[in-house]
Amino acid sequence: MQSRKFSEYMAEWLYGEDGYYATYKNIGKSGDFYTAVSTSKFFGGTIAKHIISLVDESFLAEDGVVCEIGAHHGYFLADVIEFIYTLRPKLLSTLKFVIIERFDALQEFQRNYFKDSFGDAVSLTHYKSLSELKCENAFFIANEIFDAFPCELYFKGKSARVQGHNIEFDVENDWVDEKAKKYHKDRGEIAIGYEEFAKEMASTCQKFEFMSFDYGEMQARPDFSIRVYTKHKVIPLFDEEINREELFAKSDITYDVTFAHVKDAYEASGVKFIELKAQMVALVDMGILDLLEILKENVEEKIYKQELEKAKMLILPQFLGERFKMIRFRKE
Repeated sequence: MQSRKFSEYMAEWLYGEDGYYATYKNIGKSGDFYTAVSTSKFFGGTIAKHIISLVDESFLAEDGVVCEIGAHHGYFLADVIEFIYTLRPKLLSTLKFVIIERFDALQEFQRNYFKDSFGDAVSLTHYKSLSELKCENAFFIANEIFDAFPCELYFKGKSARVQGHNIEFDVENDWVDEKAKKYHKDRGEIAIGYEEFAKEMASTCQKFEFMSFDYGEMQARPDFSIRVYTKHKVIPLFDEEINREELFAKSDITYDVTFAHVKDAYEASGVKFIELKAQMVALVDMGILDLLEILKENVEEKIYKQELEKAKMLILPQFLGERFKMIRFRKE
């Protein structure tokens, strides 16, 4: 079998014809991992509250685009829409809802889910890539997208190649070497594609805000973080007992995001970096506690307590609150 760059190997693992993300996958208790979306509807609800605030401050037009990138099931955007209907129902008929999704099977699942959830009350438009979308004003949202970009693996001046499922560090790659030096890494992951993604978004829309949630830190980790998630088990990619061939395309593979790399990519495309915050701080600042208070006033105590326990998973430091970060950009 011919050797290839690690980024090509990872791209096939996740996005190949039979790749992990090419077909519908359960997320949550019955899947391989949890996300903020699978934990509580109040994640989408808080984003809905933020979208309404953008309309109120005249940053987002009432007929602007609300676009999720990499929606998988479509549950996140559906939760956003549900809360917009509750908080500001008139916006449901003016805002345009878009999903960027490359896989036909997932597009079909999302369409069916929206049809079952909203009937004809909500119109959903799909594009396979950002380059197909042209608009004047938008709010872009993505959850756990940057950790799913293919990456190169780097170790003390050499990049990795994959022969079969074996990893060897013996490749010279000037671009990877330059990035490693820039982010002070002598080993770890160097993401591929952030620059192109930022350029594509910047050319799509004249005025927008982009918000994304992911795990990682502003500065690069000093070691490898790449790992496999399967049935809620976390297995480091370099674990001696790992069977990569068995896990290939049947499990999720991911790594911690270096947000400085994301920031640099967007700023190079003329988009302004606004902030990086822990998820718990971001959600509180955007009003998740206000939404829970509204719920408390309108439902019986048992339901409120159930939803409160789910929402705690989003904001408590020992769960998703501290490890996950929110990064935000604007083009004006």
